[in-house]
Amino acid sequence: MEQKLRVGILGATGMVGQRFISLLEGHPWFEVAAVAASPRSAGKTYEQAVGGRWKLETSMPEAVKKLIVYDVNQVEEVAKTVDFVFSAVDMGKDEIRRIEEAYAKAETPVVSNNSAHRWTPDVPMVIPEINPHHFEVIGAQRARLGTKRGFIAVKPNCSIQSYAPVLNAWMEYQPTEVAATTYQAISGAGKTFADWPEMEGNVIPYIGGEEEKSEQEPLKIWGYMENGVIVKKKEPVITTQCIRVPVLNGHTAAVFVNFVQSPTKEELIEKLQNYKGLPQTLGLPSAPKQFIQYREEDDRPQVSLDVDYENGMGISVGRLREDVLFDWKFVGLSHNTVRGAAGGAILCAETLKAQGYITAKE
Repeated sequence: MEQKLRVGILGATGMVGQRFISLLEGHPWFEVAAVAASPRSAGKTYEQAVGGRWKLETSMPEAVKKLIVYDVNQVEEVAKTVDFVFSAVDMGKDEIRRIEEAYAKAETPVVSNNSAHRWTPDVPMVIPEINPHHFEVIGAQRARLGTKRGFIAVKPNCSIQSYAPVLNAWMEYQPTEVAATTYQAISGAGKTFADWPEMEGNVIPYIGGEEEKSEQEPLKIWGYMENGVIVKKKEPVITTQCIRVPVLNGHTAAVFVNFVQSPTKEELIEKLQNYKGLPQTLGLPSAPKQFIQYREEDDRPQVSLDVDYENGMGISVGRLREDVLFDWKFVGLSHNTVRGAAGGAILCAETLKAQGYITAKE
């Protein structure tokens, strides 16, 4: 059997880092070989560093408990022990850009959950079922960085996962205008109700930076490559509102869309149910078999019933109906820390391995 690739997790003690740890337990291709976090955690075992701050419903995997935590700034030391890293560090954007480039220049590929490099023109921002071809820009990025195997790739914001794949399935009908309101879980802020008791029974109509990400990131995902950079698409025009709601996991979106073409409801549903991407074709370990499910019930999708669809890697859609101002409207749901964060990044890494961009170090 092929030897597993050795993975490092930067920002391993935070909620997304913990989700990486959980999802990688027993992974057929990858194993966690190094964990890194802030200097205050360095030198402790992972179990000691996390302490009582383990935030997931599942238990901490035994295999990582005794790993000694590196200082995330010990780039060369971490790079020696791993084939590539996942990045979920909690720093300012300039510092994240610096640290991720440092790992890439140490010939260690970086697959990042962070937003710092999403608009770097030669950094691919990928949902593997939509735009895996954007990984081709890595060649130009390596030329800029002066690396042979190191690079940075990112996954997009969690807020767009519940509607961007849906719109992509309908792209042949030429969506022109989209209005979306996202109702976002508190784990998107790295919190539980124990951390954030004031969210119980509360709604906050503002999440810093989310609306710009929700409106602009799909356009880069649908963009095209030209002269070694990715140029974002101009349409559809997207406007959003992003609202924090008292839900632990699961981002729901209420979406309205206009098309150039005039699809029927049956055609739209058929496109969702039959949608497949490269991860399904390749049978990647984390890929959902059915990427998008359509629920006919009036009261679905629901967080409590549908957030874990396809182990949290699938998208649930319902309430597709005609609208008086727009052509159609629907409700979408995705798991924000699985598909929207760690799981989406793991699927990106699986795609990169399958395409030969991530390999074992000599």
